[in-house]
Amino acid sequence: MENEKTLLQNVSENGGYVAGIVAIIVALIVIAFIFEMVVRKKNGEKDKVFTTRKLVMVGMFSALSGVLMLFEIPLPFAPSFYKLDFSELPVLIGGFAYGPAAAVMMEFLKVLIKLILKNTTTAFVGEFANFAVGCSFILPASMIYSMKKTKKTAVAALISGTAVMTVFGTAFNALYLLPAFAALYGMPMEVILDMGAKVNPLAGGGLVSFVVACVAPLNLIKGAVDSVICLAIYKRLSPILKSGSNNKRD
Repeated sequence: MENEKTLLQNVSENGGYVAGIVAIIVALIVIAFIFEMVVRKKNGEKDKVFTTRKLVMVGMFSALSGVLMLFEIPLPFAPSFYKLDFSELPVLIGGFAYGPAAAVMMEFLKVLIKLILKNTTTAFVGEFANFAVGCSFILPASMIYSMKKTKKTAVAALISGTAVMTVFGTAFNALYLLPAFAALYGMPMEVILDMGAKVNPLAGGGLVSFVVACVAPLNLIKGAVDSVICLAIYKRLSPILKSGSNNKRD
């Protein structure tokens, strides 16, 4: 109960910021939904975008992802506030099975569940960053795969998603996340950059060097590992995930 009370207090204290995040989330869901409707019409799929069973599965995958967010692995080439987790893997698998609209919903619910289990320590900046960077991975991947559900397309989708996440995540950290953290904790940007330079000599040349040396490898590793695991297990899980669906082509 303490986590829920603190979470509600943080929401009330950062109402404008939270409202902006919610608007972005809704916009991404709408975009994914419209894209999925267009693809479904083109492919002649007549089942609903969201069925009762699909919503249940979305909830299950979201819960699993939310729990996985709590388990983070420190990296030797980045400062301690950058850690690797595999919370995108269930969202990625769910996105392949149920489409991009479901993927964005899972990404949002994942963060919400994490906040319930462990309250924010960054006034929602970190959680929003996780959502935004996660969407930059799972949304392109699930969109591409939904157009033609073959193994070749899956590989192309995962490579594309990893590339987008690496580029977006690197730029997003440089332009938004690091300045936001510096303002939040009232510290000069140089202090944050020095933290990176102490563990990674390649990060010592300024902001660009920092994100290229610390953030880009993190996102590249995360995308690559999640992609390899997804390719290894998705085909085996697909019959179970798609049982009861009219769309069994994958």
